[in-house]
Amino acid sequence: MAQVRTFGERIIDSMVEDGLLTMEQVALLIETQKKEGTRLLKLVIEKGYVSESDLVVSMGRVLKTPPISLTRLMIPTEIHELIPKDVAHSHKILPVSRLGSKLYLAMADPLNVVALDDVRRITRLDICPMIASEKAIVDKLNNLETRGASMEDIIQDAEKQAELEADAAGVELAKTADEKVNLDQLAASSEEAPVIKLANVLLVQAIKDRASDIHIEPFEKMVRLRYRIDGVLVDATPPPKNLQLPLVSRLKIMSNLDIAERRLPQDGRIRMRVGGRDVDVRVSFLPTIYGEKCVLRILDKSNLSGSVDKLGMDPDTTKRFRIAVDAPHGMILVTGPTGSGKTTTLYSVLNELNNPIYNIVTVEDPVEFQVPGINQVPVKKEIGLTFANALRSILRQDPDIVMIGEIRDTETAEIAVEAALTGHQVLSTMHCNDAPGAVARLDDMGIAPFLISSSVLLSCAQRLMRRICPSCKEPVSYPDKTFSELGIDPSYFNGAQLFRGRGCDRCKGSGYAGRLAILEVMPMSHEIHKLIIQRASAQEIGKVAVEEGMKTLRMAGLDKARDGVSTLEQVLVNTSAH
Repeated sequence: MAQVRTFGERIIDSMVEDGLLTMEQVALLIETQKKEGTRLLKLVIEKGYVSESDLVVSMGRVLKTPPISLTRLMIPTEIHELIPKDVAHSHKILPVSRLGSKLYLAMADPLNVVALDDVRRITRLDICPMIASEKAIVDKLNNLETRGASMEDIIQDAEKQAELEADAAGVELAKTADEKVNLDQLAASSEEAPVIKLANVLLVQAIKDRASDIHIEPFEKMVRLRYRIDGVLVDATPPPKNLQLPLVSRLKIMSNLDIAERRLPQDGRIRMRVGGRDVDVRVSFLPTIYGEKCVLRILDKSNLSGSVDKLGMDPDTTKRFRIAVDAPHGMILVTGPTGSGKTTTLYSVLNELNNPIYNIVTVEDPVEFQVPGINQVPVKKEIGLTFANALRSILRQDPDIVMIGEIRDTETAEIAVEAALTGHQVLSTMHCNDAPGAVARLDDMGIAPFLISSSVLLSCAQRLMRRICPSCKEPVSYPDKTFSELGIDPSYFNGAQLFRGRGCDRCKGSGYAGRLAILEVMPMSHEIHKLIIQRASAQEIGKVAVEEGMKTLRMAGLDKARDGVSTLEQVLVNTSAH
C-alpha cells in the first residue's frame, strides 16, 4: 500500500517541483528533522532555503487556497474589529474584507476548523479562507492595534495643545534643565493623555521592531530618540522638547521611582503585556546638563533558548558544552563584551537544569529574567549586599547550582572557585575577549593556577551576529582575492552558497532581521591543565585548544556564513583572525 504523504511533505514536494528546493536540501532537512524533531516547514524558513512568501504560495497551491500579501494592505477598522483581539491572536487569523455575507479571512492554517467555526459563530458570515504567513498576520494585528496612536500623531496633538496653553499664558515653551519645576504640575502633566500615549507607543513600537534598548537623550533644543535593533542604534521620530519632563516623569511613575529626584541616577523596572506576551523593561535614568537621559532595556523571555541543544552550536561543540553542564560540580565561565548574550546563554542552561531535585540560587546585578523555581538574589551595594557577601550567604543555604551574574573582583572569584571545589556547580560570566583569556583573567585576580585548573570545567566566549532577513535574502559571490586579503581560505566555502540581505520593508532596508549567537567553547583537557599550572599565556592555551578541536569565534562565524544564515561582513565585524 502506498505511504500517505504528510501535509508538510506535500508542501516540500510542491517547492521541489517549483524549483525552490533541491533534493540535497530536502535530504538535509529530513536528517535535521530526525535529530531535532522540528517541523519540516519551520526548518525550511530557519535554514533560509525559502522565503515566507514563497512558502505561503506553495501551501496555497497544495491546499487550493489563494495566498494574500498583508504588508501594504489597508484594512478598515470596522473589518478588523469583527473578530475580538484575543480570538484573532489565538487562532492567528485576520479578517481582510467583506463582500455581502462573505468574509475573506487571512489564516496561517486554513485547515483549522476550530478557528473557522469560531469566526462563523461570532460574525454569522460565510468564511472564505485565504492563506498568509503566521508572522505576517501577527505583525499586521499588532500594527492595526496601535495604528491609531502613531508617534507623529501624538507629537502633533501635544504640540498643538502646548502652543495653545503657551499663548494663553504668554510664556515660552522651552524650560532649562535646572529650572525649578512645580512637582504637582509635573505629576499632573505626566498623567495627561498625550504623554501616556507617547510612553506606551515608545514601548510598543520598540517591541514590534525587536529593539533591545530605547535611548531617550536630552539636548539643548531637542530630544533624541533611538532604538537599538539587532545591536545597532537607529534614529526614530523624537518627541518634542516641551514633552521631555512629562515623558521622563511618566516613565518614572511606571517604574515606581521618585519623580522629585532629578539630580541622582535612578534604576527601576516596568512590567507590561504586549501582543499576548509578558515583557520586563529595565529602566535607568542618568542626570545630564540638559535633563535626564533615560535608557530602557527590553527583556523578552522568548529569547531564552530553553536548552543547550538550541544555542546554535555545531554537534561536536554542543557535545563538549553538554559534558560540562552535566558534570556534578565545577565552574562554567561565559566571556564576552556587554550585550553579547552571556546572561541569556546561562539562563538557557539554568532552564535545562531547573528541576525540583536541585536547589538553584542566582546572584545578579540586576536580576534580568525572573524564572519560577529558581531563587534569585539582586545585588544591592548601597546596603552592603555585594556579589561576595551574597555568595557567602548562598553557600550556607545548601545550594546545588549557583549562578553568579559576573565575577568582577578577587573576593568574588575566590568564593566562586571555593564553591566549585566543594561540590557545587557554578555558572558565571566574565569580561574578556576569548575563552583562553578567562584563565589569564582569573590568574590576574590572584587565583592560584592549581585552583584554576582544578575548578574550571569549561570556558567559552560569545558574540552575537546579525541574521540575514529571510524576506530579501539573495545569493552573493566574492572573488578569491577578497578571501585571501581577509586571511580566509577560499576552499572553506567550496560547494557552499553565500547570501546577503538586499533590504526590504520588513527589515527597514538593513538586510538583517534578528541575531544569532556564536560560541568558542574550550573544555579543560589534561594538556590545558598542565599549561595553566605552568602559567602559559592565553595565546599558547588557545593554540593547544584549537589543536584539540576547539572552534574559535572566527571559525564559528564562518560556519554561520557558509550555512547561509549570516554574512561574511558580520563575521569580520564580530570576530578577529586570532
